[in-house]
Formats: sequence, structure tokens, C-alpha cells
Amino acid sequence: MKLGIVMDPISQIKPYKDTSFALLLAAQARGWAVFYIEPNWLYLEDGQAHAKWHPVTVFDRPDAWFELGAAEQGNLAWLDIIIQRQDPPINSNYHYVTAILALAERQGVLVANRPNALRAANEKLLAQHYPDLCPPTLVTRDPELLRAFLASHGHIVLKPLDAMGGASIFQIQAGDLNTAVIIETMTAQGLTMAQKFLPAVRMGDRRILLINGQPVDHALLRVPRADEFRANLAAGGLGEVVPLRPRDREIAARVGPDLTAAGFWFVGLDVIGDYLTEINVTSPTCAREIDAVCHNDPAGQLLDFLAQRRLNAPASSTCLPV
Repeated sequence: MKLGIVMDPISQIKPYKDTSFALLLAAQARGWAVFYIEPNWLYLEDGQAHAKWHPVTVFDRPDAWFELGAAEQGNLAWLDIIIQRQDPPINSNYHYVTAILALAERQGVLVANRPNALRAANEKLLAQHYPDLCPPTLVTRDPELLRAFLASHGHIVLKPLDAMGGASIFQIQAGDLNTAVIIETMTAQGLTMAQKFLPAVRMGDRRILLINGQPVDHALLRVPRADEFRANLAAGGLGEVVPLRPRDREIAARVGPDLTAAGFWFVGLDVIGDYLTEINVTSPTCAREIDAVCHNDPAGQLLDFLAQRRLNAPASSTCLPV
């Protein structure tokens, strides 16, 4: 297999916890030819998707963890599989990248997750296709609606729709003197998500990985620091690998078939208590942390699935991908 990974700069990752790095290690262990591509290296010429890429060798160590070979340029159709691992925000350039990768898909490359599906998805709004699995939720830019939601629930969380890692998330309780300025700040950027605050977050936020719609048997429980309410590792949360609960499997069974049918073959579900709060499809994380404890190689499981799908794929089609 010839694998290209479209990812943010490899020099800036934390290799001990980076799932893109786990995928590179797993592909290298399988003897695949692996090529590193940054999003801005993609380009389009006469309807054909191209890129600059570097052959990459990776080393599982805390420093000097990669070596790049000489830069090459070529048609993406030369590759068998491309994995897009670009972090949010989902801006205009991200959309253009997925459009180019959709053309690579049309040329016969297996692209994961499917680019047109990624372009249509918002990781916070995607969970709202399953409102009965989610906490009470409001998405609006109207300050009065947000005030009414706060009055109804007494304690809420406000989230931007385009951030990651717990960035710019606020909690507000009824009577909080910062309510007006927080609502002004959030709605100035556009639509904002409000959810009822879940006290169970003190016990942690579970990241559940799905591969082709099926859950990995263990999750990463991310527990917030004593002085924080955000459980994200990027916000200082502490991770603990735990087995899935029946409720985790119930949620995965509900959403997994729909996600894989849409072309979301690698997904991270966020679950607080009994509630689904987010469906991560752009660059799900936590594979390295789970593998370090369980030695179950989630990254390798994904690659094996993609390789089998690529080998069984029909000839490339000239119709538009869906």
C-alpha cells in the first residue's frame, strides 16, 4: 500500500500522544510506503488532484521522531489511500482541501474520512442528529434565546461551533454577573451552542473510538483538574483508559452504522455521563493513549480496514462522489 497522510506540521506534534503519528508508525510497521503531505501542498491541475509530498520515516521516541525524504510531486491517483488529519478550525481553506481530495477520490484513491462528508459536517452539530442521546441543547445567535435557556436550566455551557480542545468554552450559572459579556463575546462570532451543564463532567469525559462504525473496546476517560471544568487533555485534563460501559456501547450502536454509511470510518465520540456531546470526524485523537495500556493498536485496526476496503473497491467512477 502507498499511503499519504494529509496533516498539520509533523514538527509541531507531540509524538507520545498524536494519533496521526500512531497511523504513521502502524503503516511503517506494515511495510507500506508512507508519504507526508501538508494541506497547503495540495493543488489542482486540469481537473486532476496533485500534491507535493515527502517520503517519511518515523521513530517512536520523544525527539527526532521523523525524517523526511526528498520532496516529490505527483498525481494523487498514484496513492492507494489518503488519510486527512487536519485539525479545526473548519475554514474556507479546509473546504478547498476537501474539494481537491474529492477529486482524488474520483480518480480512484480511497480517502478517509470521505472528503465530501467532512465538508458537510460540523462536529458539534453532527451529534444533534441524535437529540435523544444529547443533553438539552440550543444553537442560536440570539442573546434573548440564550438568556431564556439559562433561566430554564440554571447552569449551562456555551461553546463555539468551530473550535477544538476545549477552546473558548464557558459555563454560566443563573445570576452570574459575567453573563452579558460572555453571551456578547460568543454571539459576536456567529451561531453558538448552549447545553445544559452536566455535573457528571467532574467524573470525566469519555472518548470512544469507532472504526468502521464499531467501537474500540476501551475508551479514554478524560478527567478535569480540580480547578477546571473542561476535561479536554489540551485544557489540562488527565487521561485514564477504561473499558466501555453498556451505555457507551448503546450510543455507539445507534450512531455507528449511520456514520460509516456516510464515509466516516474513523470517529471519536465524546460522552459525559449518559450523554453524547460531540462526534469528532476531522482528526479523532486518543489512539496512542489507549494503545499504551491495552496494546490493541487502534491505528493499525483502522489501516487494516482501509486496506481491505481499498483492495475490494470497484474501479473509479466518473460520477460525482457523495
